[in-house]
Amino acid sequence: MDEIVRAALKKWPNVPHCFGWLALDARGDWYMRDERIQAAGPFPQVKGSRIRHDKLLAFIHRNYTHDGAGAWFFQNGPQRVYVELEAAPLVWRVAEAAPWAITAHTGEPAVPRSAWLDEQGRLFLDSALGFGIVHTLDMLAAAAAVEAGAWVPQALPFAEMPARFGYVLRPQPAPR
Repeated sequence: MDEIVRAALKKWPNVPHCFGWLALDARGDWYMRDERIQAAGPFPQVKGSRIRHDKLLAFIHRNYTHDGAGAWFFQNGPQRVYVELEAAPLVWRVAEAAPWAITAHTGEPAVPRSAWLDEQGRLFLDSALGFGIVHTLDMLAAAAAVEAGAWVPQALPFAEMPARFGYVLRPQPAPR
């Protein structure tokens, strides 16, 4: 987490959390979802405005983490901005050749511990960094890793993945 963010948290410790305004799709793209977009429909059916600013994306990636309940968020200064997830909290990019290194959409490298296939044929990898979906553009490299026996995917329905791997697709405010 950035030092400026830590300082803001100390200065303003009681800023309310934000829900519904930020989302991550299955290709690692971030979307802003203002009130109009939220009213138009749920994510990912209605995505919102894609964030393209490189410095903003880098800031989000450095300050992206999760709470104890598995809800992922971006710590934006003193405000915790919870993230709606299309598929998983991380999106993996896969190197083209053995040993098929993986890197999260945030730029952090990881080592796969297990591989999973949902009913749609999407490939997911678990690592010490977290659980994520393999980017669609990297499925050829991922298929090579599977064919070589580096990853042995197990079948698991998508609906069971969040509970099994401890993440929340759509964080909600605590009831009052």
